This record gives sequence, structure tokens and C-alpha cells, in this order.
Amino acid sequence: MSEIEKNLNYFKKRFPDVYSSYSNYGKTLHENGGPLEEKTRWLIKISVSATESYPYALRTHMKKATESGCSEDEILHAILLIAPTVGFPKMMEALLVFREFFNLEE
Repeated sequence: MSEIEKNLNYFKKRFPDVYSSYSNYGKTLHENGGPLEEKTRWLIKISVSATESYPYALRTHMKKATESGCSEDEILHAILLIAPTVGFPKMMEALLVFREFFNLEE
């Protein structure tokens, strides 16, 4: 079990009602908030996580994106697209998380 999962499990046990409310809100918004397809929604979440330098959220969103059918190349593209808007260094930080996630050495 990853550190992210351990931390989430701690939160769920400590604050079950808060987690349930938050989870339901996020799920409802993700599924019923508008017309975007699921893959597109996950790619947007990847870009936001990368932009905000949230490595744990970025890993979680990459996992969910791959589960929804996003390819490595689509995820990489979502990360590369942040560079002109938020800067090369933030993109490079996200690229490092991407490479670790997909076990890419080069």
C-alpha cells in the first residue's frame, strides 16, 4: 500500500462523514458536471495537478486516467501543454513524476 493510500485510509477512518461528503461531491461533479468525456476530464485534472505542483494528486490522476483509457502519450501531452502557461520548471517537475509513474529511465 502506498503512502498516499495509507494517508487516505487514515483520513477516512478519522473523518468518515467528511470524506463521504467530499467524495460524493467530487464524483457528482466529475460525472455530471458537464459534457466532457471521461478521458478529457482526467487529462484536465492531470494538467491542473501538474500546474499546482501536487505530485500525489498527479500520480492519482495519472492512475485514473490510464484506467479510463488514456495513453502514455496523451498524459505526456497534457503535461507538456502546461509549460507555455505556467513555466518550464513546473512542467519538468511533472515530467519527473510522469517518468517515475511509467518507469521511464530515458
